[in-house]
Amino acid sequence: MDDDLAYRLTRLLERVEPWLPPAAEGVDWERDIAALWERHALGGRLVPVPPRDALALDDLLGIERQKRALVDNTRAFLRGLPANHALLWGARGSGKSSLVRALLNGLAGEGLRLVQVDRHDLAALPALVAQLRHAPHRFVVYCDDLSFEGHDDAYKALKSVLDGALTGPPENVLLYATSNRRHLLPESMADNDATRLVGEELHHGDAVEERISLSDRFGLWLAFHPFDQAAYLAACRHWVVRLGGVEDWRESAREEALRFATLRGGRSGRVAWQFACQWIGRRRLHGEA
Repeated sequence: MDDDLAYRLTRLLERVEPWLPPAAEGVDWERDIAALWERHALGGRLVPVPPRDALALDDLLGIERQKRALVDNTRAFLRGLPANHALLWGARGSGKSSLVRALLNGLAGEGLRLVQVDRHDLAALPALVAQLRHAPHRFVVYCDDLSFEGHDDAYKALKSVLDGALTGPPENVLLYATSNRRHLLPESMADNDATRLVGEELHHGDAVEERISLSDRFGLWLAFHPFDQAAYLAACRHWVVRLGGVEDWRESAREEALRFATLRGGRSGRVAWQFACQWIGRRRLHGEA
C-alpha cells in the first residue's frame, strides 16, 4: 500500500469514527444476568443490560396458576430436568411480560440467565442459539410481544430453532415468548375455506395448519385473561400500599380505582399499577398523608 493511499484511508477513518457507536461491552455471565441480542450483517452481538426493576413474583397478583407453572418449568430446566418452551398469550396488560421480568429477578440466583430478542431480529436467532450452545450457563431466550403478519417469514427461523432443525435447540436454551395472539399469526375467515369433514374427523386446510404449527411447538401454553373486579382491586391495593402505605388505601381509593378502570376500558395488572402511580403521586404532591 503506497503512502498516499494509506494517508487517505487514515483520514477517512478519522472522519467516520465519530459517527460510529461505542464498542459494546462484552457479556460476563458470572456478573450479568441479562443481555439484549443485536443483529448485524455478520450475525449479531450480545449487549449486557441491568435488571429493569426489582419486581418480585409476589408482586404479581391474580395469576397464581401461571406463576406456579412457569416457575416450575424454569426450575426444572435450571436443574437439568426436562422442560418446555413457553408461550404466554392473552389480554394486554395482564402480566405476561412482568412475569418474565419477575422470574429473572427471582431465579437469577439459581443460575437463570435471560437474552431478549426483538421480533425483527429473529432471522438471526440460529446464530444466537449457536453462540449460547457451548456456554456453561442456562439461558431463556425471550421475545416480547411476538406476532407475525402474513407476509413475514421471520417465524420460519423461530420454527426451526424450536423444533425443526436436525440438531434441535441445545439443552441449555429454552425459548419463552409473550403474545396477544394464541397462534402468533393472523387468522382470517378465508383460512377455514379449505377445512373439510372426513367421516367424523375435522381436517383443517394448509393455511390453518401452518398457523397452528408454530404455536404448537411451544410445549407450555399459559393463558392470561382480563381481571375480574376482585382481582383488580386486590392488585390496586397491593400497589397503593407498596408505593405509599396502608393508610393510603381507603374507600375513596377503592372508588377512584373503579372509575379509573372504567375510563381505561378494562381491568388488568397494568391498569392497577397505573392507578396506584396516579393516586399516590397526586396525594403526595398535594401533601396528603
